[in-house]
Amino acid sequence: MTWSEMQPLLEQACWDTLYMVGWSTLIAVVAGLPLGILLVLTDRGGLLQNTVLNKLIGQIVNIARSMPFIILMVALMGFTRWITGTTIGREAAIVPLAIGATPFFARLVETAVREVDGGLVEAVQSMGGNTWTIVRKVLVPESLPSLISSTTTTIVTIIGYSAITGAVGAGGLGDIAIRYGYQRFETELMWITVGVLAVVISIIQFAGDYAARRLHRRGGHSGAAPKLRLLKLKASSPPPPTPSL
Repeated sequence: MTWSEMQPLLEQACWDTLYMVGWSTLIAVVAGLPLGILLVLTDRGGLLQNTVLNKLIGQIVNIARSMPFIILMVALMGFTRWITGTTIGREAAIVPLAIGATPFFARLVETAVREVDGGLVEAVQSMGGNTWTIVRKVLVPESLPSLISSTTTTIVTIIGYSAITGAVGAGGLGDIAIRYGYQRFETELMWITVGVLAVVISIIQFAGDYAARRLHRRGGHSGAAPKLRLLKLKASSPPPPTPSL
């Protein structure tokens, strides 16, 4: 196969992969972020402590994470057909990709949020802040660098998943590698596809790491968080001595 024959195939496959990964990442972040925060809030000692709900959500997340993606993809075919009307193509691939990535991202969010200084949460509580205020003003802003790194990891994982969806005709680079590289013995095209995937992943990883580092250099905090730290320090410092007459 000549380069003039490969080029249109690779261009279309790249766009299909970016389309699938983009929408799947958006859905996984939108669904996984509140799920991960809820795992922290409902845990023992959390702001919304609910052991039963926490165990239930945790078990669902663990089961979904432990299932091999290709099995999950096949198991969701009926649901995928109900949502999209088909089980092949890039739109159909978004359903299992998003469902597979959501619990993965939720656990990363849980880990990131648990690293937030508990003293900041106590400071907001002492000022009368409710749970929503704590989540919006402390937990999310303070864990933002880690959340960006978690999103980067999730995107890279979804790209790997998207290559697997090529086995069922979902399109993208994985489909090209399987149909042409494996089934038609176009070894050169297969290795070019592998190289394109490696370049895409490297660019995404570099961009995510750069954004996370920039936030760390700035302190990784929102405008409200440094003020909360100042209030915390003032509250913990002893009062000035009363001058004697």
